[in-house]
Amino acid sequence: MSQYMIETNDLTKKYGEQSGVFGASLHIKPGRIYGLLGRNGAGKTTIMRMLLGLTAPTSGQIRIFGKPLPGNETRILPHVGSLIESPGFYPNLTGTENLRIFARLRRIKNPEAIREALALVNLPYKDKKLFSQYSLGMKQRLAIALAIMHDPDLLILDEPINGLDPIGIAEVRDFIRKLCRERGKTIMISSHILSEIALLADDIGIIDHGRLLEEESLEKLERKNSRYIYLEVSEPERAGNLLAERLALPAADYEADGENGLHIYNMQVQIQDILPVLVQNGLSVSCAKICEDTLEDYFKKVTGGEGIA
Repeated sequence: MSQYMIETNDLTKKYGEQSGVFGASLHIKPGRIYGLLGRNGAGKTTIMRMLLGLTAPTSGQIRIFGKPLPGNETRILPHVGSLIESPGFYPNLTGTENLRIFARLRRIKNPEAIREALALVNLPYKDKKLFSQYSLGMKQRLAIALAIMHDPDLLILDEPINGLDPIGIAEVRDFIRKLCRERGKTIMISSHILSEIALLADDIGIIDHGRLLEEESLEKLERKNSRYIYLEVSEPERAGNLLAERLALPAADYEADGENGLHIYNMQVQIQDILPVLVQNGLSVSCAKICEDTLEDYFKKVTGGEGIA
């Protein structure tokens, strides 16, 4: 049994000479919220469409629930809910009437499925208002109700807060959290809004120009959103081990970065205490400074651009 709800290996989708997605290897754990973060056009929707069998990958593998997606679509996809593009709701019907049509098409047997889905997204049951009279926020909530109506184990939501006002964003955020925390759903959500992903996700994948640049837990990424001591030192791993031994520095408080970088996150340690330990043990230090990065600064560094809203 795989430890991942979704796992991809070198997932690639090419459009002519260009790659929409190139070599993406995703690892989404059960019972967590995974945020796929990237600018518009970065490849987020293409990845989600491939995961749902809507677009065939050029190469690479997809496993969902521990099984390869190709050949197992009829067993896997009924347990997946999705919001990729706006569903084709009938404008002259109410929300409840629209969901009844989809419930029949999906052969949903639970007589309370529609009522429960609407309650979860804070929409009234058997309301008189037609879909054509809905606000953008109500339309988005109805689309999410449709995605969860059959009680899926996995939800894939593409930009579910796009275009919503702050109140609508907060409401969507709350019931996505509720689905995960109270009902044990695994949720993959994409967004170009850094602040919202940071408030919602347990794990984050950063995608830019079709490439998955980094995949990490929010907890570890947030450590990069803090003050830390940065050293340029020969043999950074050995340097970290020396500091752990001589200054009682826990392993979680330092991290080697590249060939010569060493990050020290414990700000109780002083630079003047660090340098003698390293120099006396034959290590050369070319730079030692205190840095203060925001999470946005980190994303700019990773993507090599202007950052994400």
